[in-house]
Amino acid sequence: MVEKYLIEWCSSTLASLKTASLFNWHYVHDNITLEQVKSSIDEMNEKFKEKGIQIEILREEETWALIYVYRVKKLEEDLKKNEVSKFLRENGYKETCVNYAISLLKKRLMDLKAFPHEIGVFLGYPIEDVIGFINNKGCNFKCCGYWKVYGDKEKAIKEFARYDKCRMIYTKLWNQGRSILKLTVAA
Repeated sequence: MVEKYLIEWCSSTLASLKTASLFNWHYVHDNITLEQVKSSIDEMNEKFKEKGIQIEILREEETWALIYVYRVKKLEEDLKKNEVSKFLRENGYKETCVNYAISLLKKRLMDLKAFPHEIGVFLGYPIEDVIGFINNKGCNFKCCGYWKVYGDKEKAIKEFARYDKCRMIYTKLWNQGRSILKLTVAA
């Protein structure tokens, strides 16, 4: 069940074009329970372990779950970048190791007072776009695709096209019977 959502929303991460992906799984529409969602994710994590991919539930609600799919090594590299680690420290992250950072992000997602817009760095978005989004409160962007762009518009448009093409190819191959494991690039 989770595979169709991984193909639809996370193909660029599976193909190693992107650090991470995020999607809302409205599991009640699939007539399954949260426990079945968790079981499905556990099974996929076993399969993906050798590929360097991890899946986590960042937030659970009565009818949906926020699913985070990431490449562990890429996320480690992203969080260690000087600008990113400085930004995270300025936003209350005492350290930038993956487990700690994701744990704090989960806590912040459960706090309904304010959405943690730093989530963009966890998705591999350019830091200038994450900071631009926060400073402009989501307005005044140059273009919008997988994220709102405040920095290099041309580069972002090319990335968006790569992600779209990847999703199209992965969807086609998966519908033709290719397994998600075969479609997933190793770390």
